[in-house]
Amino acid sequence: MVAYIMDLVVVAVLIVGITAIMGVLTNSLGEKVFGGKRRSEFVDQSAKFQTGWKAVGGGNKK
Repeated sequence: MVAYIMDLVVVAVLIVGITAIMGVLTNSLGEKVFGGKRRSEFVDQSAKFQTGWKAVGGGNKK
């Protein structure tokens, strides 16, 4: 019974891991192939929108 559960866990982790890696690879490939000149449009717009904001979090921990 323990072997069955371990096999089930290993298969589940592999399925989730492979699916996640395939998603990341497909997204990056799609951005590079089909992105064109406007590849970083949303990142640039977000950075432009956030200019002047105060930085929060990640400060000096003592």
